[in-house]
Amino acid sequence: MTEPCKTRFIVLCLFLLTAVSALAQRGTFGVQAGETSDKFGTLPYSNAGLLGLDGDYALVQGNRKTQSPDIVIGGELRFPTSTSAHAEELAAYGGLMFHFGDHFSAGFHAQIRKFLMPTTPLPNQTFNRYNMLVLESPAVLEYRFGPENHAFIQGQIQPEFTPRYSAPKSGTPFPHPTLDHAYTIRGTLGYDFSKYYLKATYETRYFKFIPGTANPAFLANWRTNAVTAGFGLVF
Repeated sequence: MTEPCKTRFIVLCLFLLTAVSALAQRGTFGVQAGETSDKFGTLPYSNAGLLGLDGDYALVQGNRKTQSPDIVIGGELRFPTSTSAHAEELAAYGGLMFHFGDHFSAGFHAQIRKFLMPTTPLPNQTFNRYNMLVLESPAVLEYRFGPENHAFIQGQIQPEFTPRYSAPKSGTPFPHPTLDHAYTIRGTLGYDFSKYYLKATYETRYFKFIPGTANPAFLANWRTNAVTAGFGLVF
């Protein structure tokens, strides 16, 4: 893991632990492991292991009788075992979750995500990609079923908004690219054992940038697919 990501990881952990101790509300904290497959432009797909941490906490637990929502905060850190062709990620969010009966819940998050992008060697030079800070607003839908509704399936879908770019420390002769469109879709299947949980997640993401000098050979265009499985604690 790079030094900037290590620092962010420590900040994220301290933030989440402080939230748990101060608020003493229901939340989760877990770890995941799996594989990511990334493709930039016309380059072939590259695979690497993927490790992650995430947490989710209810600042306020809503009243289902009056249909008042839960107010939730959370975050996640994801880092690949190789950063030569894979991005590191850090995200934090807050949002609302509404409950409809005993099985369905739906809501949305306001989320900020940081991508630390890899570089690509080119003839006579290296294509250093800009790191990206992205505002996201995923719509979240969850269905619980099975004994005492302990099993759950959750889906998230979101468009990606224009990033805020930051040049890599090594510098780059290229201007930052201009976003054409982007999206992320995530699906999760899991089981809550009251004190801990198990879950598996699939995610696909695509960033397409306008062709030009900032996107030579379409190398800024990024498609990634990730599959992870993990466990965590329920507080």
